[in-house]
Amino acid sequence: MSLTQTDDVDFLDVANPAGGAPWRIARRRRHATSAGRGAPGAVWLGGFASDMASTKASYLDAWARERGRAFLRFDYSGHGESEGRFEEGCIGDWLEQTTAVFLQSTQGPQIVVGSSMGGWLALLLARCLAARGEEGRLAGFVLIAPAVDFTETLIWVNLDEAARRDIMEKGAWGRRSEYAPEPMPITRRLIEDGRKHLLLGGIIHAYAPVHILQGMADTDVPWRHAMTLVEHLSADPVTLTFVADGDHRLSRPQDLAQLAAAIELMSAPSAGKAARDLFS
Repeated sequence: MSLTQTDDVDFLDVANPAGGAPWRIARRRRHATSAGRGAPGAVWLGGFASDMASTKASYLDAWARERGRAFLRFDYSGHGESEGRFEEGCIGDWLEQTTAVFLQSTQGPQIVVGSSMGGWLALLLARCLAARGEEGRLAGFVLIAPAVDFTETLIWVNLDEAARRDIMEKGAWGRRSEYAPEPMPITRRLIEDGRKHLLLGGIIHAYAPVHILQGMADTDVPWRHAMTLVEHLSADPVTLTFVADGDHRLSRPQDLAQLAAAIELMSAPSAGKAARDLFS
């Protein structure tokens, strides 16, 4: 992995295990000051087709700056300022990038904040870190409308036969979204690779406390999906907060304040004790 610098954006070259050119991943990293040293850092994992300039990520950057806390955000390949074509990416690629950037960009315990697809990647990251014996790097998770297994449980199972044929025979199908003017490509690679990373078939180990924020007016990730996820997180302390009128984005001022409060609570010295006791 190599690094180049441009203004406040770092570009990391992350090796692609499938071969070929490395992924060039853009990140923004805020270092802790004396005021924030000793507190866990925070890592932002964005959603599908989102980027690190989103409302929530920018809010958390300002939150971290005011408190002297370390904060990391980055764009997956094909997203935001990173290189690559969005339609060529898949969960496995973005997980590889997430793990590499986390390991290269952070020190000490971290609170991982995952939004939508970022919630799925956050829990997959926990599995990757545990396989390396580094689950102690996890101070906690704050997951916003976590879209765990979304390629299968929220997209594929709800497609009609015509859309499924387009994906399997043509390689892609355009999914309309209120968040983009053009349909988002759902590719055969995205669906098939997603099946290699499904988590809802058994117990999910996060190795740290988990706090889920879920809007009950969310039409993209229904609130019952969050309930299903909680059932599978039975090995760790889990808090589930429903926002009765909250949509998928949860980006209103009151939603952002609740997000910051969840991270503050997770930052308390005693917050991770129950999880650490489970694995000691």
